[in-house]
This record gives sequence, structure tokens and C-alpha cells, in this order.
Amino acid sequence: MELTSPAFDNEAAIPVRFTCDGDNVSPELNIAAIPQGAAVLVLIMDDPDAPVGTWDHWVAYDVAPTGTIPEDVGDLGTGGLNSGKQTGYGGPCPPSGTHRYFFRLLALDAPLELAEGADKTDVLAASEGHVLAEAILMGTFDG
Repeated sequence: MELTSPAFDNEAAIPVRFTCDGDNVSPELNIAAIPQGAAVLVLIMDDPDAPVGTWDHWVAYDVAPTGTIPEDVGDLGTGGLNSGKQTGYGGPCPPSGTHRYFFRLLALDAPLELAEGADKTDVLAASEGHVLAEAILMGTFDG
């Protein structure tokens, strides 16, 4: 499985439009080679360089398998809680320096059926034993 974006290349800068300094909208994401048997997708975006430890910007699960997640998607699957205790996308917003933002996509063989508002830890724990494939896209942003 492969995760790409027309907005930025892997390991390249995320455009301001997708950050708190811009419109704070989610970038378009393209998914190739979703494995047969994938029932749902999980998408997690986090920043391991945050001063308080890894900051979760976006947690979505039980997402219907699709080749494209559109820009500014709004609701995506079941919304999980990010580190700001909100559902939905929260763009890069580092206090200083260059941070890395990992978009991690999992293809699962069964829905998680967790209630809305599960956090990343709960989503990853429920995903164990169900992951068919994983893809990562990393972008950077300098606050």
C-alpha cells in the first residue's frame, strides 16, 4: 500500500495552507494498492517532535477503503480524539523549529467498531491482529 499527496512529496515541506498559519485544512491524500480483504482504513497524523511528546493531530478509523481522501475532507470515518481533545484534522502548528508530521495509514481486515472519540492508543490497540498493510507519508513544517 502506498500513501501520497499532490500537496507535498514524502519528506518535503507541507504547504502553509494545511497548517494553523494558513487555512488549517487537511491535504488531499491518495492511496494506492489497498490490499484485497481490507474492510476499513485507519488514518493517524502525529508529530513526534512536539515539546510535550508526540502530539496527535488527526485520528480517524473505520474509514471506508478509498483511493482518495479529498482536501478539506471534514468528517472522515469515525472521528478519534487528537491531543487537543477534538475530532477531525488539526494541522501542523509547531511552537518553533522544524517538526515532522507522519500520516500513518492502516488497512484492516475488520471494522474496529469503537465509539466516536477513541484516542490513538485505543485505536492502535484495537487494530492489533487486523492490520493487512501499512503506509506512511511524512511531511515537515517549520514554525
